[in-house]
Amino acid sequence: MIKVASIAAAMYFAAAMTVSAQTATPAATTSQNADADQAQIDQGKGIYAHNCSHCHGPNMVNGGTVAPDLRAFPNDRNRFFTTVKQGKNGRMPPWGDVLNDDQVATLWAYLTSRRTP
Repeated sequence: MIKVASIAAAMYFAAAMTVSAQTATPAATTSQNADADQAQIDQGKGIYAHNCSHCHGPNMVNGGTVAPDLRAFPNDRNRFFTTVKQGKNGRMPPWGDVLNDDQVATLWAYLTSRRTP
């Protein structure tokens, strides 16, 4: 009887350790994803400051120009990519020759991090 109880206790302990390890992994992954996301946002912020802030303002809104408030840009990644790469209505120049897709993706990450509800 003691042997059966010992085996049952060992199995319970092993199962508990497995569950504990499985629940810890997603948290670590989530943390790594958050760090990667934050790194992408930070990179996008730098690209924005260098290439976009002249017209759109340092805070994504420039009341003195025709540039729109980017904080209110629709949640439409494809539209954003198209606008940045090809320009818009003769007012916004195309940036397709200057920025690659990865750089535009970091701009999108930065923009979505600053979006107003």
